[in-house]
Formats: sequence, C-alpha cells, structure tokens
Amino acid sequence: MSRLPPLIALSYFEVAARTRSFAAAAKELNVTPAAISHQIKALEEYLGVDLFVRHHRRVSLTPAARGALPELHEGFQTLARAVDKIRSYGEERLIVTVCAEPLFATKWIVPRLHRFYARCPEAEVRLQASLHTVDRARESALGVADLKRAGIDVSVRLGYGNYPDLAPRRLLSLDLVPLCAPELASAVDDIETLRGLPLLCDGTLTRLNEPFGWKEWFQQQGCESGGLRELRFGNGLLALEAAIAGQGVLLGSRDLLQAELSAGKLVVVADRPLNCDQAYYVVSAGEGLERPIAGQFREWLLEEAGMPAEEEIPSAPVDLSDNA
Repeated sequence: MSRLPPLIALSYFEVAARTRSFAAAAKELNVTPAAISHQIKALEEYLGVDLFVRHHRRVSLTPAARGALPELHEGFQTLARAVDKIRSYGEERLIVTVCAEPLFATKWIVPRLHRFYARCPEAEVRLQASLHTVDRARESALGVADLKRAGIDVSVRLGYGNYPDLAPRRLLSLDLVPLCAPELASAVDDIETLRGLPLLCDGTLTRLNEPFGWKEWFQQQGCESGGLRELRFGNGLLALEAAIAGQGVLLGSRDLLQAELSAGKLVVVADRPLNCDQAYYVVSAGEGLERPIAGQFREWLLEEAGMPAEEEIPSAPVDLSDNA
C-alpha cells in the first residue's frame, strides 16, 4: 500500500484516461479542468512517467497510460463493489424481519410498533403474517436453520414453547372468552341463550392437533356441547370482522382485542376464560447467533407483553352464574 500514489489522483487519471478529455473528466467528477490537470501532473511526478500527451485542446494517452488503464478501471470497479457491500451491511443490520400469526401481527404488534420506532428510529421492521407460525403438535422440530432459510429474524409462535434451539420466551397466554357486538350481547340472558347463537370459529385454532374452541368452552362450564351452530372462518381476522358486524359470538383473546373492547365494538359476554395449554412464544436464533437489532426487537416484545393495558376493558353485564 505504501507504493500506491494518492487514491484521488488515481481516480482522476482513470476518468480522464477513459474519457480522453480533462474537460469531460471534470464534468463527471464535478470539479474544474484545472483540478484534473493538477492531480494528473502530481501523479506523473510521483510515478516518474508521462501519462498524457498534451495537444492543443486535446490529450492522448501514452503507452504507459494505455497499458495501465484496463486494470486500473477494473480495480476501481472492484473497490466500488466492496464499498457497496459494506454500505449494504450497514443498512441491513438495522432491518429486522418478524413473522407472526395474522391476528397477533395485526392486533398486537402493529398497534405497538410506534413505541419500538421511538426506541430505534433507524430500524426497519419487516412484518410478515403467516399461519405457518401455528404449531400443530406439542413437539416442534423448528430450528435456527429453518428461520435463516425463511429469512426470519424473530418469530412469534402459537404453540407449546418446545423450541430448544430458539431461546423461546412466553409472550402471552391464550385465555379465550366469549365476545360479541354490544347489540348481540344484550340478547344473552343465560348460557342456553348463548348456546343458541351463531358461534364464530377462528380456523387458526383448528390447525392444532389438540384443537380447542366452543365445544371445549361449554364442556368447561359443565354444559352440553352438542348441537352447536358454529360458523368457521379461515383465520382470526375474518372471524373478528364477523363478530364486530354482529354475526355471532367469537371465542377470542382480550389481550389481542383490547382496541375493539376499549372502543366498544365488542364486549365480553361471559368472563369465564377457556384456559389453553398453547400460548404465544417469541423465538429467535438466540444470543450470540442473532444480529443485535433482532435481539433488541425480541426484548422489546417481552417488555411490551409485561406492560399493563392502557385502558380498562368493559364487559357486558351478563350474569351466567346460575347456569354454570
């Protein structure tokens, strides 16, 4: 490296030699022709060889310049590619790709994202929603290689927490209660009335090998679970919209649907949660294997999960105690 002349002089020479013009080089580099001439003169003195033959209003290359130009041009292109790689790494290190079940991604992560950006204003969160984050069985073979292959830094899984290679941390329990629009709730007098209403089913929960839903909820209340009128939807977002529209009662999570409850779009019909073995877990490659921004996002999720609700959630004044 000590044998190399100043890089700026070499770069000026490469452009001037490629364009065969000091004026054209000055225009490309956004400097004056005099600056080009000065740098090339200094380079010639440094190397002890002429690089240009000066004619009236034009220049031509000497044999030394013609011989060096191809490799010098290739060298600057290689240098530019290397710098681009460094720059892209600097940009990508602040990008975190997150994947979660659609209802969780939409109703829990998105409303809180502004707080993460307040903490890390340079970050870019690329949030994906997928039902593939719902585990069918208690044991999961998901590992670091699977996350990397999918391009995922942090994933929120709905399952049992058996991810030994992914540093699992429990985010949210899945305690489900009957929810519906206020006008529909006013028609519920007892558990038999509730049994006779259209019961909305989130198809996400049926993907599990141990499904849970309305049948299990009524059994937990000690009630007959046969003959239920269940309306099934492909995911929780569709079932939620149907509930808000007053089309039936949804077995849903208060933690996920705080906004709808606080706004009065939904009310709790019966404050009797169905306690499920499954929960939401955050997983990632873990300390030492993940990029710093992924670790920051994972820790932020855990902090958010520990925060109290910002508003009190109302419930419908329905007493089912005599009918349990």
